[in-house]
Amino acid sequence: MGNTSSTPKISAQDRAILDMKLQRDKLQKYQKRISILTDRETQIAKECLARDQKAKALLALRRKKYQESLLAKTDAQLEQLQRLTSDVEFAAVQKDVMYGLQQGTAVLKQIHAEMGGIEKVERLLEENAEARAYQKEITDMLGGGQLSNQDEDEVEDELEAMERELLAPEQRVLLPNVPVTEVDTTVSSEQLSVRERAKAREARRVEEELLAA
Repeated sequence: MGNTSSTPKISAQDRAILDMKLQRDKLQKYQKRISILTDRETQIAKECLARDQKAKALLALRRKKYQESLLAKTDAQLEQLQRLTSDVEFAAVQKDVMYGLQQGTAVLKQIHAEMGGIEKVERLLEENAEARAYQKEITDMLGGGQLSNQDEDEVEDELEAMERELLAPEQRVLLPNVPVTEVDTTVSSEQLSVRERAKAREARRVEEELLAA
């Protein structure tokens, strides 16, 4: 009797683990490529501020934050899926894992769409019609709730830090050290988190509309 060879059967769990590994590998590749783009976007934001183009600087930083949030979201999701497949009976979580992998694939496609290269990033600096159309496209895309309020606040903080860096030493106002009570600090924090942030977002929206016009 001759020996017969059989191909080992790949289980649904094996397939899910393989898909997760492939997604993680692709994510790591994207992380390296996007870091080049986000570094340039930071530089562009500084250049725009130096030209007194605050709306463009903010757009560059918001686009950078969006790219970073996509990577972080996908990375966190893959970690969660890996815990599910290793810590829980796979049959009990198979549906959730498969859905998670589908969502991960969708987000990876979004990340891939961001891989437009440096030439697209450079359009944030340009003034021609094509560049303005691209800037409006990015503004419209980011205006659809792609960034959380926390993301928007972090972008505004980064922009403010850049503005302070650009000030010449003689323009920087050094405030005296004034004792601040615990009550005063609490009130100031609440005002910044509610009123000031809301005003800043409204001002940003108006600037973006003017930029897109």
